[in-house]
Amino acid sequence: MQFQVSKGHSARLAAIFLFLIVLLQLSPLFVQAQNLGGAPATNKAVQGQTAAQPEGAFLNLVNWVGNVIAPVGAALCVVMAIINYTHGRGVARWAIAAVGLLMVSGLTRLLEFWIQQGQAGVQ
Repeated sequence: MQFQVSKGHSARLAAIFLFLIVLLQLSPLFVQAQNLGGAPATNKAVQGQTAAQPEGAFLNLVNWVGNVIAPVGAALCVVMAIINYTHGRGVARWAIAAVGLLMVSGLTRLLEFWIQQGQAGVQ
């Protein structure tokens, strides 16, 4: 069995490959990394902490859940709600899950704030 591409699909594939090549060439213009100057950031969990300290490890976990996992999960739930809506199925469970994940994100951001305030000490 051989893989065959029809004429209509070959134009689409060429356009997709061209788009990807241009995107890869222009990506350094859009993506910027954190500049730490001449000092390397090694063995640091968060600013002023190391991974060996419990508050640094816990803050990393809270940051990961609150800033990455929960918002990405909420976005995926919204996408699933849209897909279910277009197919005529119920969307309530996906919408509730998205709101719940955003609430988890907000609560973890609150924990992050409390941890940072606790590290500053009582004044």
